[in-house]
Amino acid sequence: MEERACDLALYILEHQATVRAAAKQFGISKSTVHKDLSQRLPLFNRSLYLQVKEVLDRNKAERHIRGGKATKEKYQHKKRKGC
Repeated sequence: MEERACDLALYILEHQATVRAAAKQFGISKSTVHKDLSQRLPLFNRSLYLQVKEVLDRNKAERHIRGGKATKEKYQHKKRKGC
């Protein structure tokens, strides 16, 4: 589990990825990613945890913007198709 948590953390740092993207890449659930990063990682690699926490906090702060963009694109796409 420690190795997986480190791999997840490095992936998120390298790609500035979201929890959802990391879960998809590793074939595990979002809750597993979150638990590995927020509960397990700080126990054995505090410095890596703090770096990942910055990315996750930024993603959390921006998620409403990404959601709004996705909704906008969805409805613009429907409008172009004539639906």
